[in-house]
Amino acid sequence: MRSRAMVQLGPGVLEEQELAVPVLAEGEALLKVEATGICGSDKTQLDGGLAKSGWSSYPVVPGHEPVGRIVDIGAEARRLWGVEEGQLVAVESVVPCQVCDRCTSGLVKFCRNRFSYGFTPTTFGSGLWGGFAEYLVLRPNSRVHPVPAGVPAEVATLFNPLGAGFDWTVRRGGTVAGDAVVVLGCGQRGLACAVAARAAGAQRVVVTGLSRDRHKLDIAAKLGADITLEVDNLPEGCLDVVTAVRAALDGDADRVIDTTPHAVSSIGDAIGIVRPGGVVVIAGLKGGADMSGVDADALVLKAVDVRGVVSVESWGYSQALRLLGSDRLPIELLHSHTVALADVREGIELLSRSDAVHVSVLPSKVRED
Repeated sequence: MRSRAMVQLGPGVLEEQELAVPVLAEGEALLKVEATGICGSDKTQLDGGLAKSGWSSYPVVPGHEPVGRIVDIGAEARRLWGVEEGQLVAVESVVPCQVCDRCTSGLVKFCRNRFSYGFTPTTFGSGLWGGFAEYLVLRPNSRVHPVPAGVPAEVATLFNPLGAGFDWTVRRGGTVAGDAVVVLGCGQRGLACAVAARAAGAQRVVVTGLSRDRHKLDIAAKLGADITLEVDNLPEGCLDVVTAVRAALDGDADRVIDTTPHAVSSIGDAIGIVRPGGVVVIAGLKGGADMSGVDADALVLKAVDVRGVVSVESWGYSQALRLLGSDRLPIELLHSHTVALADVREGIELLSRSDAVHVSVLPSKVRED
C-alpha cells in the first residue's frame, strides 16, 4: 500500500509524492488522515524559516495538527493509548521520550529527544511523519485524544488552536471566574483565547484586531467576547489602544494575552492595560524585532507577571475536545475553509488572507480546478 503525501523539498517547494506504507513496528499504529489543520507556522515552514532555525529539515511531509482514524494498532499501543481500530483521534505533534530529565519533570514539550510530526524528514524511517498525507505512522509514546462523536474531522482540527487558547489563557494565564481578560489579536488562536476566557468564567472579555479583520471580531462577539476594538479605528477621544481598552473596561485588566505576531508595540500595550500584579502572556512570536521600546520600568513598578508560552500541554487539548463535543458554543464559526491535499500551498496562503480564520486539509476532498 502507498500513501499520497505533500513533500516539501526546500523553501517554497512542495511536491506530491507516493510513499510506501510500512509494516508497523511494536508500539506503533497507522492513522488514516481525515483532516489536518493549518496554522501560521506552516507558512513559516513553507517559506523556509523553520529549516533555517533548525526546527525542520528537508525533505519533509509538513502538517502537525492531524485528525484521523486508527486503521491498524498493536496490542501495546492499544493498551497504553486507550483507543481502538476505527476510532477518530486527534494527534499531538510532539512525541516525548518520557525518560529524559525534562520529561520526568513535566516539561515534555522540551523533551531532549523529542520527535515531532510535521517536522521530521522523510529520510527517517517510513517518512510518513506529517499530516499533509493520506496516512500517518504513529510512533510509540504518541499522545492521542479521542474525538467526541458527531464532531466532523475538519472541525475537530480546531483541537490545536482551541487547546492553545485554554493552555495560554487558563493554565498559564491563570484566568479565573470574575476576571477581566484582554486578548490582543483576533487570529484563530486569539479567538480561541477569548473562548477559553469565557469558559473559565471571565466576567469581561475584550478582543482587539484591525478594521480589515472586522469579520473575525464579529465571530469573537458571537463566541462570548463582551467588547471588540479595532486598533486602527479607535473610538473618538481614545488616542491609543491602552486608553481605549481601559475606557471600555472602566479600569485595568487582570490578564492580557498577546497573540499578535511580529508586533512589539502590543507588549507595551499589554503592560499598560494590565493591573498592578496582573499577568501578561506573550504568545505571538516577534520575529526577532527590537524590544528596546518596551517600558521595562513599568514592568517593575506594576509588578507585572510576564509569561511566555509555546505549543500546548495535553490538558489544553483535552479541554478543547471536551468543548467541541459539548455544543455549548457555535465553535464551527472558527472553521472557515477546507482544501484538498494537492491544494496545501493554496490553503497555507489562504490562511494569510484576512478573510480566512481556520483552514483544514482533507485528503479525501477532490481538488477544485
